Amino acid sequence: MKNKPSSVEDIDETIALLPLSGALLLPQTQRPLVIFEKRYLSLISDILSTDRIVGLIQPVDSSIESPASRHSQLQKVGCLGYLRAFEEQEDDKFLVVLEGLCRFNLIEELSAEKPYRQARVSYQDYKADFDPDFGAEQVNREEFLRSMRQYADFARFKFDWDGIKLLNTSMLINMCCVLSPYGANEKQALLEADSINHRAQTLIALAEMEIGAASGDNIQ
Repeated sequence: MKNKPSSVEDIDETIALLPLSGALLLPQTQRPLVIFEKRYLSLISDILSTDRIVGLIQPVDSSIESPASRHSQLQKVGCLGYLRAFEEQEDDKFLVVLEGLCRFNLIEELSAEKPYRQARVSYQDYKADFDPDFGAEQVNREEFLRSMRQYADFARFKFDWDGIKLLNTSMLINMCCVLSPYGANEKQALLEADSINHRAQTLIALAEMEIGAASGDNIQ
């Protein structure tokens, strides 16, 4: 098994794509997925025998859950996932766990004989995604935690707050984004945030808007 990449220099710029609407993966987070479509079973088989790398990316049209055709436009930014774990289940299904490495810009899709989509991508804008502390000093961690506690109470989510205190700031923010219940457009905005602080502030704003709408407050 090839080791998990530790920098953008370790990653091939030609990758397999897993287009999936509403699915958010961010660096330092993990995302379980159930794979059952034949083209993606083939994808998993192929990357297991090579580098375990796949690009999770959303389609522009969020009404199409997982477009196979290259004519279905994809977003310009996705996140690279490393296949951390997999388990073969009944009915020809795989339960896989992707670990987020870094984001990528979609440069061009490639014509391929494979049943799944492939693309040439660039990681140059996202080298800092491999640094878990990059930009964390700009974040008001206490403000972020206070907002997330308020939203958790509002939405009746249960979290291990003692465990959360042990997470580094970037991991904390990215994990909260991945667990958030928002739609495809909001998740894409969280993915494309240009800094960890911007991502934190975006999530806080989304939470405040939802709480305000539920309470009947006017949000300007």
